[in-house]
Amino acid sequence: MAQNQPVERFEVSLNTPAGQCTSPLNVPTGLVPVTALVPSLRRLGEQAQALEERRTVDAGAAISCRKGCAACCRMLVPISAPEAFALRDSIQALPESRRATILQRVTEARTRLEQAGLLARLIDLAETERQLLDDEFEATNRDYYALRLPCPFLENEACSIYEDRPAACRELLVTTPAELCQDLARNPVRPLPVAVRMSTALALWWSELVGGPARLIPLPLALEWADRHAAEGNRTWPGPQLLDKALDKVWRLLSEAFAHQPGTPTGKLPQGPT
Repeated sequence: MAQNQPVERFEVSLNTPAGQCTSPLNVPTGLVPVTALVPSLRRLGEQAQALEERRTVDAGAAISCRKGCAACCRMLVPISAPEAFALRDSIQALPESRRATILQRVTEARTRLEQAGLLARLIDLAETERQLLDDEFEATNRDYYALRLPCPFLENEACSIYEDRPAACRELLVTTPAELCQDLARNPVRPLPVAVRMSTALALWWSELVGGPARLIPLPLALEWADRHAAEGNRTWPGPQLLDKALDKVWRLLSEAFAHQPGTPTGKLPQGPT
C-alpha cells in the first residue's frame, strides 16, 4: 500500500459458485503503481477460494495440502506482471544477507534451466507480444516438470516467501492423497475447483493497462523480468481506477465460471491466462 496517501474504503462483494464473500479494501486515492493493489486482490482471491474449500469439506472431502508437502513446488508456476513487480519489491526489502541467499538460488535455478535447454524457451514465453494459448504451454510445462527443479524460493520444503507467494500457488489445492502429488504428470491428482483465478485476473488487468498479451512470466525468471521492465512497473494510475479495472476482470472470470455450471472439475492442473 502506498505510504502517506489518503485512502478510500470499498466493500467488494463476489458471488461465486460456492457462495458470496465480502471484503473491505482500502485503496489509495492518488496515483499508485499496480503493486499497491496486488496484496489486497490476492487476499480477495483467497477469500473466494476459502468458500470452495468449505464447500468441498462439507461434501466430505479433505484438503491434502500441508506445510512441508512441496511436490507442486517443482511445477512451472506462471505469474502475472503485477506480481513480478511486487515480488521484486519484496525481495529488495529483505536484509542484505537474506536477499543474497535467495538471489543465489535464483541464479542456480537459471543455470540449471540453461543447461537443460529450457532457458531460452522460458524467456520467449515471458517476453512474447503474442497471446499464447494453453496448448502452446504443454510441452514446456512437461519438460520443466521433468527436471523436478525446486522453486528457488523453497527452503526445507517450505515456502520462504509465503506471505508474498504468487496467486497461482495459493490457488492450487488438491483433495486426492498427498502421495499422488509425487508424480503430478502421471497420477490422477484432483485439484480443488477455482472459480476465479486471481493470477489470470491480474494478467488480464495488466494487459488492459499497458497493452499486449495477458502475460505469463515463469517464476524463476520473475525478478529479472521485473528488472528489465522496471519503467513499466513504475507507471502509476489513480487507485480507484486501478481497482475498477481489476474487479472488471475478476467479475468477467466469475461470469465465465457460472456459465459453465453445472459441471464437474476437469482434473487439469492450473494453466496460464487465456
